[in-house]
Amino acid sequence: MPFTNFDSRHFSAAEKTTVNNAVTALETALAPKLANLSADERQQYGSVNEQNKLIINKVKDFRDSQPNLSSPDVDWTEFLNDFDTRAFLQTNIQRLQSLIDGLNNAKILHDWDNYQAALSDYDFAKYKVTTQAVGYQTKVNELGQFFAGRPAGSTQTAKQGDENVVV
Repeated sequence: MPFTNFDSRHFSAAEKTTVNNAVTALETALAPKLANLSADERQQYGSVNEQNKLIINKVKDFRDSQPNLSSPDVDWTEFLNDFDTRAFLQTNIQRLQSLIDGLNNAKILHDWDNYQAALSDYDFAKYKVTTQAVGYQTKVNELGQFFAGRPAGSTQTAKQGDENVVV
């Protein structure tokens, strides 16, 4: 796919309203369930790593298959509620992360499209300066500050490593 002019990917006013309303509804629904942990609390409670999750899963398996082996000191209703809520949250985090990744990728493409159009406009302004057209010299001077340190007249983009670099 060429990376210019993403006409079909623009949001209409109605689509923007729909998305904003959906996000607001999600924020409202989740607000009473969210937690705000300090850095210390994240360190303390974040110690349930993958190995420890395996322990939790195994204890749940034993609870489900052989409840007579379960400790009477554990509130098993709370344990199962925590387990179910954690699974629900994880599923929704994955779904939301997928949306966030898609939104970030779409934004990157629109940023690129804007940048390419801006470079074309700058090149046009530089051309108009050569024709002595009024007002273009000021525009070129103001835009030229963003290209300081590059070879004179260079606005072309080159690939360097995994990053796009303007040369």
